[in-house]
Amino acid sequence: MSNVDNWKSLLSEKTADEVVTKALVRDVELPYGAGTMALITLDNGFDHTKPNTFGPHGLLALNEALDGIAARGDVAAVGVVGKPFIFAVGADLKGAATVSSHEEAKAIGALGHHVFRRLGELSVPSFAFVNGAAMGGGLEIALHCTYRTVSSGVPAIALPECFLGLVPGWGGTQLLPRLIGPEKAIKLIIENPLSQNRMIKGRDAYALGIADAMFEPADFLEESLRWAAELLRGDVAVERASHTEDDWTAVIEQARTLVDLKLRGASPAPYRALDLVALARTASRDEGFAAEDEALADLLMGDELRAGLYAFDLVQRRAKRPAGAPDKSLARKVTKVGVVGAGLMASQLALLFARRLEVPVVLTDLDQARLDKGVGYVHAEVDKLLGKGRISGDQANRLKALVTGSLTKDAFADADFVIEAVFEDLKVKQRVFAEVEEVVSETCVLATNTSSLSITEMASELRHPERVVGFHFFNPVAVLPLLEIVRGAATDDATLATAFAVGKSLKKSSVLVKDAPAFVVNRLLTRFMGEVTAAADEGTPLEVADHALDGLGLPMTPFTLLQLVGPAVALHVAETMHAAFPDRYGVSENLARLVAAGKPGVYGADFQIDPEVRALFEGGSRPSSAEEVRLRALRALAQEIRLMLDEGVVAAPEDIDLCMILGAGWPFHTGGVTPYLDRTGISEEVTGGRFLPPGVASVPA
Repeated sequence: MSNVDNWKSLLSEKTADEVVTKALVRDVELPYGAGTMALITLDNGFDHTKPNTFGPHGLLALNEALDGIAARGDVAAVGVVGKPFIFAVGADLKGAATVSSHEEAKAIGALGHHVFRRLGELSVPSFAFVNGAAMGGGLEIALHCTYRTVSSGVPAIALPECFLGLVPGWGGTQLLPRLIGPEKAIKLIIENPLSQNRMIKGRDAYALGIADAMFEPADFLEESLRWAAELLRGDVAVERASHTEDDWTAVIEQARTLVDLKLRGASPAPYRALDLVALARTASRDEGFAAEDEALADLLMGDELRAGLYAFDLVQRRAKRPAGAPDKSLARKVTKVGVVGAGLMASQLALLFARRLEVPVVLTDLDQARLDKGVGYVHAEVDKLLGKGRISGDQANRLKALVTGSLTKDAFADADFVIEAVFEDLKVKQRVFAEVEEVVSETCVLATNTSSLSITEMASELRHPERVVGFHFFNPVAVLPLLEIVRGAATDDATLATAFAVGKSLKKSSVLVKDAPAFVVNRLLTRFMGEVTAAADEGTPLEVADHALDGLGLPMTPFTLLQLVGPAVALHVAETMHAAFPDRYGVSENLARLVAAGKPGVYGADFQIDPEVRALFEGGSRPSSAEEVRLRALRALAQEIRLMLDEGVVAAPEDIDLCMILGAGWPFHTGGVTPYLDRTGISEEVTGGRFLPPGVASVPA
């Protein structure tokens, strides 16, 4: 029995739900008499909203197509292209979650290698014509080909596997470093996935040397075929530099340091990827691909992948269909937006609304200098976008014209949506909304960007409290994708539907949240931070307390986060939460001293603990170990999440995880908060049960 037959037998039960990407072969007569090309079109039969992916049947279909081509003697070249807008986006992730043994996992890697490598080992040259999105295994197909062209209009090219807890397992770690060098390859394989799964565009791929030629989208395939014919005739040549003599060791060690800073050893995938890239310098194809098979099998059977797939599903599906959102048909049209305030947050909001909604946005403030500064900030940011080529000159002029300022709220008279971004004080916000209500229409939505105050109380003195809604962004506004939409006691469905529609237009992922103190992210981060700070108050060295959670791979340590948000803001939120839940949320006297001393945080300008801050925290007599601090913080999170779910703050644990992933940067490889607490047994220890069913976001027992 052949290896292919073995793989068919082993994987046959794992393909019931596979959407098969077919390999459709047609002959193309190349220009200039260059001969016949067998052109393979990858197509799963759906439009671009369902990208080409590869499960076992798809791989076997491509293998069968290559069998037919290899048996012919009249083919001068082989080409691979995708359906419109999509080349291929890699492995079928739904199928990956069903793999139940190391043997099956290894077979998936081996089958992919067997099929894809044939493209680079044919008796004739092979060409990948990357006409659309190429990610993961899709990019690896192209790397196996002898030559590659790319469309300048391709929006997304990536190797995102490390983002999910995997490694590029079908040749990527071996072929890409040899093609473009280890430094550039590591950026695509590791750095970009760990930076919010960053993608590159077609032009970037060409500049990096991944593609040998680039053509415009309108006649991409025609020009690619012409170029292939010229190359076959010898009229053009492709020259590539050798990278075997590059300083691979230094590059890899530098990357390892970066991974340590980001993950602190919390996820194995990037480290396995680095080892594989290092191997590519000297390994044969057989050796390198066998090592990828082993790494892929190990990681496919790990909890990090299952958690990553769970997190990916939340972001791709649940975030697009928010639980509890009213029917979108109830949403009112928004043709003008008002922003109360002209500070940094207000200015960021004005820019975002203008860019995404493309409607007039007016800022108001009582001080002309402050107002000018706010509008000036928006105009300066528009100029930066223009300078980076993100927008055209005409777009820049239109955006600047859309954002204006006014010293009176009369400018809101014809606004459909007004958001306040003033000082975090209930009385101040109540007064602002009362003033706005005097000038706006009865259907104008009044939104608040409060991070912790009650929406219900804020609206309580208005004539129309039903049109007030929480619209909580996270800083920086342009980067973080989460939007907590908070329903007050009086908020009606039309207001809520409008808020969700606006959130979608802003390209944010919205989660419906009950009107409860600090909502979701700030409530959990404040509880989490409070436990770490309390441990330091009790005598735990600041370094020990700050690094106790390193094993989770969080984007920053607790005291680094404190430095980012500012001690004064952290103290204010802690006081708000203490007033609401005095038994669980304390107010650190040392944090209050930090604020009174005007310190920006625990760390000084040299990124070392500030000696004066260390002195503030001295005096505690009950120090904890790092493990004790870690368990203390995680147990507190488990308790708080259970209470939040019992209170109905969100619809389900999945919404907690979605909020923490998108709003707090909780790593994909943990799946968010609740899967980690379930896997480590902390959920059951603290609450008596799991948050998620067994096998969700973890390997089934």
